Amino acid sequence: MEKSYFFILLFFVSTLSFSQAKCEDADSDLLYAYSHVKSAYNSNNISHLKYYSNRSLEAFERSKEKLKTCGCESAYDLAYDGAKLLAHVENAGTFEDGRFYVKRARDIAQQSIVELDKFTVLTSEEESLLSLKSEKEKLEQLQKELKEKESEIKAKLAAQKQKEAEHNKERLINAYKEAIASNIEAYNKILELCNCDAETLTEIKPNEANLENKGVEEIKLYLLENIKGLTNTYLSRMDIFDED
Repeated sequence: MEKSYFFILLFFVSTLSFSQAKCEDADSDLLYAYSHVKSAYNSNNISHLKYYSNRSLEAFERSKEKLKTCGCESAYDLAYDGAKLLAHVENAGTFEDGRFYVKRARDIAQQSIVELDKFTVLTSEEESLLSLKSEKEKLEQLQKELKEKESEIKAKLAAQKQKEAEHNKERLINAYKEAIASNIEAYNKILELCNCDAETLTEIKPNEANLENKGVEEIKLYLLENIKGLTNTYLSRMDIFDED
């Protein structure tokens, strides 16, 4: 959903950029229209009046399609009216009649430039806002991905820590078992050397499954108690030997 929203924003930004380019082209045409119609108004004969009026008319016509794409309706309406007025100049019977249309078209050309400038400023601001929204969406998406990555790393670290803890417990159990076996072996050798008529000491095997489920301190306590028990049994048999 977020990606779709991002592409929609990108589409709007691209559309606005295209429209902005068309507005710039239309602005150039309106400037030409204004320049030529002003020259027509300042001319001193009907021939020049009609020539520059026609050049202005052509510029107005070029601007109309661009203004439609650009989206500036007010400038488009003015360009339409300006072109319509100048179309009458070619058939004007007198210089004054032609100049009447030219004067009105000149004012319209000037106003159309003003309207397009206002529209372009607003469009640029809107494009900037959409661009900022797009950047915000990308940053939010990046933050989301970073959080997901952080959670993934934390989960891996927790699993690794758990694995290390289990490995350490296993090593601890094995170390204590080796110590117990070593003690039993030593005790039995001493009992044998002293010709003690006693039963051979054997290892009291802990319930390893239960030990693995206990904490480290519990494991230490359990195995120490096991060693103490073996030692006490050994000492008690030595005591019997002493009595004999």
